[in-house]
Amino acid sequence: MKLKNYILGRWIEGSGAGQDLFNAVTGEVIASASTTGISFEEVLVYGRNVGNKNLRNMTFHERGRMIKELALHLHSKKDLFYQLSWATGATKMDSWIDIEGGIGNLFAYSSLRRQFPDTPFCVDGDAVPMSKGGTFSATHIMTPKTGVAVHINAYNFPIWGMLEKIAVNLLAGVPAVVKPATVTSYLTELMVQEIHKSKILPEGALQLIVGSARGIIEHVDMQDVVTFTGSAYTGRQLKSNPNVINNSVPFNLEADSLNAAVLGEDAVPGTPEFDIFVKEVSREMTVKAGQKCTAIRRILVPQNLVGEVQEAVSARLAKTLVGDPQVDGVRMGSLAGLDQREEVFEKVNLLAGSQEIVFGSLDTVNVTGADTKTGAFMSPILMYNDRPFEKTDVHNTEAFGPVSTILPYNNMEEAIKLTQMGLGSLVTSITTANNQIATDFVMGAAAYNGRILINNRDSAKESTGHGSPMPMLTHGGPGRAGGGEEMGGKRGVFHYMQRTSLQGSPTTLGAITKVYQPGGKYLETPVHVFRKHFEELQIGETVHTHKRTITETDIVNFANVSWDHFYAHTDVTSLDGTIFEKRVAHGYFILSAAAGLFVDPGKGPVLLNYGLEECRFTKPVYAGATIGVRLTVKEKVLQEKREDDDFRKGIVKFLVDVYDETGETVALATILTMVKTIDQS
Repeated sequence: MKLKNYILGRWIEGSGAGQDLFNAVTGEVIASASTTGISFEEVLVYGRNVGNKNLRNMTFHERGRMIKELALHLHSKKDLFYQLSWATGATKMDSWIDIEGGIGNLFAYSSLRRQFPDTPFCVDGDAVPMSKGGTFSATHIMTPKTGVAVHINAYNFPIWGMLEKIAVNLLAGVPAVVKPATVTSYLTELMVQEIHKSKILPEGALQLIVGSARGIIEHVDMQDVVTFTGSAYTGRQLKSNPNVINNSVPFNLEADSLNAAVLGEDAVPGTPEFDIFVKEVSREMTVKAGQKCTAIRRILVPQNLVGEVQEAVSARLAKTLVGDPQVDGVRMGSLAGLDQREEVFEKVNLLAGSQEIVFGSLDTVNVTGADTKTGAFMSPILMYNDRPFEKTDVHNTEAFGPVSTILPYNNMEEAIKLTQMGLGSLVTSITTANNQIATDFVMGAAAYNGRILINNRDSAKESTGHGSPMPMLTHGGPGRAGGGEEMGGKRGVFHYMQRTSLQGSPTTLGAITKVYQPGGKYLETPVHVFRKHFEELQIGETVHTHKRTITETDIVNFANVSWDHFYAHTDVTSLDGTIFEKRVAHGYFILSAAAGLFVDPGKGPVLLNYGLEECRFTKPVYAGATIGVRLTVKEKVLQEKREDDDFRKGIVKFLVDVYDETGETVALATILTMVKTIDQS
């Protein structure tokens, strides 16, 4: 069977015989892949002209709902992917990480839409006043880039590697060209077939290249974004391509790194932390047969605990059944292929020149339900380096398989230094119940890591583990790890968008951004804003309320009702040496009084007030002051109906500007209200 490329809106076979792809368990040829005859320039142009136009015109909420629909569809088809995933050497648990972990990323990013407005772009940060009179202001907006995201992925996660990346660029409004590693691309192709059949994504939003993509980097431009996951050497070659440099093409490099796990000095045998550490190290060595960019390569252990850790980890590894992932009880499958195994063997032999193998062997491995001659199986390998500051191969060479090395340290300073000698990691974990040890380690090691997991008896039960990048957290690391960032919630979405500063009149900026800018002109209408449906409200529409004079009685009564008897509100004899001249009104009373002024009490389209943002009190209010309120429509976000009998509604953010008799603002807040729409269909 020859795999097909999904490009230019159709499935296309590359010409020629192509590269054979093998079942990692049986060694049988299961497919071939070729891109011969395909113009990568045409692929990119099609993505820019068709896919980008279709996506960038959608709002964040439309894109988010699209991603959610895709996630639901793929989840309903997950059994198809499990059936084929075993051919990559993956166990059921390995496949769960790849398949359902990837689909989980789609769900996570679909939910992230709620942190964005219902527009194709978004405002980033607060407005910046730039003039004394308030007539000249600035803000920042984020708009989708007009190019494509080119994702060059590794072989270890053929599904997760694709989905965790496209979830982000699709929400940003940018299409993707996905190039999975050829050796396991048959699984990626199967999923893209199901994506295509679903017709959920608009035309051009996703293209797939299953063979070699050599030369594609020559055709990217400054509006494209390239992401690469794999070896640091290959990543650096691509990143240094003259076309990438000359056109300042954004390039996100996530490279395999020499990640570490540290056992705290307090985590001695008999403590929960010791057991947690041993279990985590053993698991990370064998999950995906150690073929994870986040796998633990260096096991940092207090010198006096080396023997106990070596014995405990070896005992767990000895119980790990290696073999055909389809056989009950098998806990570790094969590597992705024989070529990958040979590469791991080569690196282990190199490491063995400066350190000792204390568990496992390259020569023999007991395999259940398969043949070691045809399947890419190997034994877990645990090594020991007695002088890690002198024998430094372990800090420079990675065997990308079930291989890890125990390194002794004498104090936390040494543990931090050994971690740093990896010259940049995706993740390091430390297992300790001592918060001071944890603090000292984080402060010393954070600059060398993209993520640090602190694990102990309090968190272990619900911890996602050393090797699990999470959608809303940044995945990447400095130095050897590539210096890139993937996922990361809103931060990740912004990688595919252009930040542009806008300067001008606050009124004009509000019209452009669909967010009221402080200092902008007020739009006054005869009907109170609480009497209007969601569609009828306009950005900048403002209610100027009646006035109210604050009295001593108000302050005393609020103290009695709220039980807030802070001295500044109740004890005028304690004000010497404070910023207050006399008894001051409670800030929350001022806000409550403001609500009494701006709320229209009759039943209407406003369903409820459910939140408060950016509340601050800017000037003391004393008895005798007279306050008024300017209530302005700041931003509108339409919500989708969750149930058939649910109201169709939107969220309206109102800017509450409370001012005194001098015209000076005394309190500012943003209230969130839920408002019915006219159209309830």
